[in-house]
Amino acid sequence: MKRFISVILVLLTAIFMMPLTTSAQKFVHPGVDQTSQDLAYMKSQVLAGKQPWKDAFDRLKTATDLDFVVKSFPHVLRGPYGKPNIGGDELSKGSNMAYNCALMWYITQNKAYANKAIEILNAWSPVLKDFDYNDAKLLAGWTGHILCNAAEILRYTPSGWQQKDIDSFTNMLMTVYYPLMRYYFPQANGNWDGAIIHSILAIAIFTDNREMFNNAIDHFLHGPVNGSIFKYVYPSGQCQETPRDQGHVQLGLGEFAGAAKVAYTQGVDLFSIGNNRIALGFEYTAQFLLGEKPYCFNVISERAKNLRDDYEYVYRHYQYKGLELPYVKRAADSVRPQASRSVLTAFRAPIFNYSPKSTKLQPGKTAFPSGAEMTMAKNYPANAIIVAPGQSLQKAIDSVAGTNRWVVALAGIHTLPTTLKIPSGVTLAGEGRSTILFLSPSSGVRDAIVNAEQDMHDVTIQNLVVEGASSTDPGSDPNSTRSYRSGGNRGGIMFVANNDHSMANLNFIHLTVRNCTYNGVYINGAKFITVDNCDFTESGSSVVPGPRLQHNLLICHSEDITIKDSRLDTSPYGSGIALDHCGKALISDCEIARNAYYGVLLSECHFITVKGNLIEGNDRSGVMIEYLSHGSDNITVNNNTIHFNNGYGLETYSVQNMKSLNNTYAGNGNNQPQQKISDAKFIIME
Repeated sequence: MKRFISVILVLLTAIFMMPLTTSAQKFVHPGVDQTSQDLAYMKSQVLAGKQPWKDAFDRLKTATDLDFVVKSFPHVLRGPYGKPNIGGDELSKGSNMAYNCALMWYITQNKAYANKAIEILNAWSPVLKDFDYNDAKLLAGWTGHILCNAAEILRYTPSGWQQKDIDSFTNMLMTVYYPLMRYYFPQANGNWDGAIIHSILAIAIFTDNREMFNNAIDHFLHGPVNGSIFKYVYPSGQCQETPRDQGHVQLGLGEFAGAAKVAYTQGVDLFSIGNNRIALGFEYTAQFLLGEKPYCFNVISERAKNLRDDYEYVYRHYQYKGLELPYVKRAADSVRPQASRSVLTAFRAPIFNYSPKSTKLQPGKTAFPSGAEMTMAKNYPANAIIVAPGQSLQKAIDSVAGTNRWVVALAGIHTLPTTLKIPSGVTLAGEGRSTILFLSPSSGVRDAIVNAEQDMHDVTIQNLVVEGASSTDPGSDPNSTRSYRSGGNRGGIMFVANNDHSMANLNFIHLTVRNCTYNGVYINGAKFITVDNCDFTESGSSVVPGPRLQHNLLICHSEDITIKDSRLDTSPYGSGIALDHCGKALISDCEIARNAYYGVLLSECHFITVKGNLIEGNDRSGVMIEYLSHGSDNITVNNNTIHFNNGYGLETYSVQNMKSLNNTYAGNGNNQPQQKISDAKFIIME
């Protein structure tokens, strides 16, 4: 079999790859937020009276209370939003005071500060037994890296911290903190795993545990659900919690950036990956907080819009690298007059004669924006049937069947009393994102929209939202109502015929389908299918007949398929796109990301081209072409960016005439080649 394979392996920097290939490498100490060179540079700038170090030091000195009363608890309890809270505040305040004192000791060499930091660590180490209640892992994540920063400075300076007390502190980290955090918690909002990764990295450094360090790096890159940087920050800069509130968004960004800062101290660059993904998240969020309205695939939350003290290091890091972040700079400038420790620890020791080229941040533009449009354009034909919320869509659609006329659902929530049946020759359109079709949960049926006839043809659905959740109100925490948390069985659009290619000319344009526990869109037995500028997300959960069988978009026994400029993301158990027994298909210029199975799954297909897509952050391989009985043939995968998926970038079995051309790979899997193209008739069994 003649195979043409041309692979561009975009390597991460040598710095980034080092911990994956030299696991015995020694850690730098001190080495959490700062190296010894960074600390020395900070001290020299303070003592020289340079700004902004001098003012930050003065504020830190004022805030560092040598009369601080240390009170430790064996059992620390923190519930949601701090209720109940037994020992949580004392641990948080004590951790911060210990770090403040350690920095003050380093700068001033006043032993009183070292003694207070040691007193705090020694008070907690032999006493703390466990954390409990809802926020247990979160509190451990918030405080672990702060304690380790203090401990690193004390341990590697002549502070007087005794070895027996260092051992006691190490024991607390390894028997209380690490066992609680080691399994992470990606099912929560992403700020949780950001904090947990942050602290596990710090603990790994303090305990010289390279395997633990690498595990946290891997989770940062590949964690499932909400657990990785690619799950938390999207290519545009929108964040997983952007629809929730901006306080939590900044918390999450701050923790992921904090983890990246710790990794960078040890020579691992997590800041530049994913097109400077951390910078994208910060710049997007700062832009909104400073009064502008970036595009959001959800409704961007107006809650908790005060700027947090999370910007200084991010600004300084990217400034040093030559990357312009105008909104992050404005946010840092705004917060700096009240900030202290964040400013002092934001600067790295300069490298002599280093002068990077200035560059601008480039948010991802693949399939951006897509789905139902923001605007309520009234560019529909004069003879369209207009349907207001509360009126019957089914009656209007039936009245124009076969005429190719339009039915326009006006802005508002159209609650469907039962499944909407689409006949041939109909265009169903909306007025953009404000037109929502919602199948009533009391209907007793699963699917929102189906075909009315086996040979349905010439149908277009465009510029509206099909909402698959059990409620149209996402609440203040959208993560709590996502499809993987729903117990209902709810499908989106199901166009199914008994025979191959019976249906024809099906068009989905600027359509949003989301939050279905069954498939978002399922087409079986059609030809001439177009999916153009659509947003199919959050569909495909663990309902009957089981996980990994429902997807955002599933097309079977069909041909002449075009899927372009669309977003197919975040299926909680399935793939972004799954084609089964399909032919002559083009998947191009789509964002296919954050799905729990594969990005693109092809089974028994022929003459398929996958090109120009961004395929990232999927929990299995980015593209999988599996073998079942005869295998697939004439498959071309070319010019895609396929990175940071948890399996291979491209994985294929027994494909006849397989071409992989000019794909850009980075960070797929862990310690394995970026693609696997096998002649074996290997059947995946799980």
